[in-house]
Amino acid sequence: MRLLRTGPPGAELPCAVDGDGVVRCLSAWVPDWTGAALSPGSLAELAGRLAGSAEELPEVRLDEVRVGPPVPAGGQLISVGLNYRCHAAQAGMAVPAEPVISTKSPWALAGPYDDLLLPPGAERVDWEVELAVVIGTEARYLPDEQAARAAIAGYCTANDVSERSWLLDRGGQWVKGKSFETFAPLGPYLVTADEVDDVAALRLTTRVNGQVMQDAKTGEMVFGVPWLIRYLTRFMVLRPGDVVLTGSPAGVALRRIDEPYLRPGDVVEVEVETLGAQRQRCRAHPVGAGT
Repeated sequence: MRLLRTGPPGAELPCAVDGDGVVRCLSAWVPDWTGAALSPGSLAELAGRLAGSAEELPEVRLDEVRVGPPVPAGGQLISVGLNYRCHAAQAGMAVPAEPVISTKSPWALAGPYDDLLLPPGAERVDWEVELAVVIGTEARYLPDEQAARAAIAGYCTANDVSERSWLLDRGGQWVKGKSFETFAPLGPYLVTADEVDDVAALRLTTRVNGQVMQDAKTGEMVFGVPWLIRYLTRFMVLRPGDVVLTGSPAGVALRRIDEPYLRPGDVVEVEVETLGAQRQRCRAHPVGAGT
């Protein structure tokens, strides 16, 4: 299934695309895409009901409503750094022996077409297209990669936006450069795991003002998806609705000679093959400088 949420921020309703490509509101069946609703059993049951009773559900026209993130804010947003050799080389950093794990504030979550708000004083806001993994069942100390696959509800397109000055120059942890409001656009869809044939063969692309900046395949990851999920459960519990951002390939603004960091009016488009495309227009945060 292709799951999504529509409506104003904080009041989104769960939806799904039916077999005819029509978006249907599923709020009569499920309160939101969180908790038990993301388990394999629940998703399979909902898919069966949708196939048999889609016409009974309200149709949603995406040209008339906002599309929110496909899971609600509040769960963990885990960010994997330097997980593509080409990105590590571009950043001038060594390929890590073990995954570099950071986090983002869950309140950085945004819809795929929401404006990207540039923080006051920000000079080095950077794009990072990534494959996002959404957890479907509680997971701890997973024994193998098969168990890790079973814990995954599905996959999304993500833009792991970073402000490089806060991330690299202000001391402390990377979380400071990754947690600004709107810095985690997710979606438009949560594509359930059974719909993705090969998670290691998906193309990732980024365009800024129409120019291709990133173009790579998920197979170029240093640490693959099932391995990463199992690894994370060795030191944290993962719960339904948690999101793991699995790393970004080369092509970010960091270390480019022309330093084309994002400015108001820029348009960023990121896409992961089969999972859908995003589009964000950059604008200055309305709080203004000095706040």
